[in-house]
Amino acid sequence: MKVTKRQLEGLYRRYNRREYVSPDPLQFLYEYDDPADREVVGLVASSLAYGRVAQILRSVRDVLDRMGEPHRFVVDSTPARMRRAFEGFKHRFTTCDEIAAMLSGARRAIRRHGSLGRCFASHLSRGDESVLPALGGFTSEIGAGTSLVSEPPKGSACKRLNMYLRWMVRRDEVDPGGWRGVSSAKLIVPLDTHMHRISKELGLTKRRAADCRTACEITAAFRLFAPEDPVRYDFCLTRLGIHPEAKNCDFFGKTT
Repeated sequence: MKVTKRQLEGLYRRYNRREYVSPDPLQFLYEYDDPADREVVGLVASSLAYGRVAQILRSVRDVLDRMGEPHRFVVDSTPARMRRAFEGFKHRFTTCDEIAAMLSGARRAIRRHGSLGRCFASHLSRGDESVLPALGGFTSEIGAGTSLVSEPPKGSACKRLNMYLRWMVRRDEVDPGGWRGVSSAKLIVPLDTHMHRISKELGLTKRRAADCRTACEITAAFRLFAPEDPVRYDFCLTRLGIHPEAKNCDFFGKTT
């Protein structure tokens, strides 16, 4: 199937609405009006976004409840206090120590740059075609190498990090935004097996691996439809086959 911009825009108008977000870890960001809180919540929610959805939502809720005020907790807590706060927490492969280590890295980045958004922007050069070069510097500051933070140089699609960037950079009815200094034109599609399958059906890629190269290839294809916002269609496309209200959408000429 060769998709057209008209089809994608129709899907965007139909499903890119907040009513189609739940169940999705993105929903937690709507509870926070302050961008300083929201960027911390987004980091937590995206980093834990692996496994069964119900388990993800329980784990994110648990972490946020233990933090109280997210931004204040991060900037005011020592690493030792963070470890105590998350004692006993476990989400699949993620332990309390890894949550504490990531948030300790976030604390260092916020204290150094003023915010996580400014931290990321400091690693982005004007000539960069995408956010990919900046991801390495950003993850090194918040603590790459755990189950929570992927390392871009190793070729990972970095789905959770790219999803976090989409939430923080874009602003529409679904993505709350809050970051400045990072252009939505440089975002990369958050690629997982579901989005990979959809992209192959749409003729956006023929690559078999859901890796960084494939994510960039799919993003380049979307950029032909929306040069300033290549991940514009990510949310609405991923509703197909996932959200109960969108499971019977006939977008592919058959039930998805």
